[in-house]
Amino acid sequence: MLPGGGVYEIARPQELRRRSLQIFDRTFAVTYVIEAIAVLIGLVGISAGISTQVLGRRGEFGMLRHIGVLRREIAGLLAFEGAVQGTLGVAGGLAVGGVVSLVLIHVVNRQSFHWTMDLHIPWITLGVLSGVLVAAAAATAAISGRLAMDGDVVRAVREDW
Repeated sequence: MLPGGGVYEIARPQELRRRSLQIFDRTFAVTYVIEAIAVLIGLVGISAGISTQVLGRRGEFGMLRHIGVLRREIAGLLAFEGAVQGTLGVAGGLAVGGVVSLVLIHVVNRQSFHWTMDLHIPWITLGVLSGVLVAAAAATAAISGRLAMDGDVVRAVREDW
């Protein structure tokens, strides 16, 4: 018996390992949810930024439309701008994530748990996810820009004069 009326629980090492890995997996499930929320917030930020740019550049886009540039070409331009923003975000995220993982592996694990692990970088997964994020940023920029240009942008040229 324990001093508070509790009972000792005896478990085999395999059972302790299984329980520890369950807790570890739950912790990472929460991490994946937080990661998905962060991606959504980033895409909303890109959408808001591109929409604001489009509204501020209505005269420019109106002039382009006036000289014969198609809406889809302007949307392509905005998609390119979104892809550039997404690429910069992915590059920054990979750099910061790499530094944080090195600190966790070589400093925190050693100091807190008295063990370390080998570093394994999943290059293919990182490449695929990075490509998906850049494509999502480009699509978000094109869609939000197209929606923001819904009005008659040629009239915006008249407003500037």
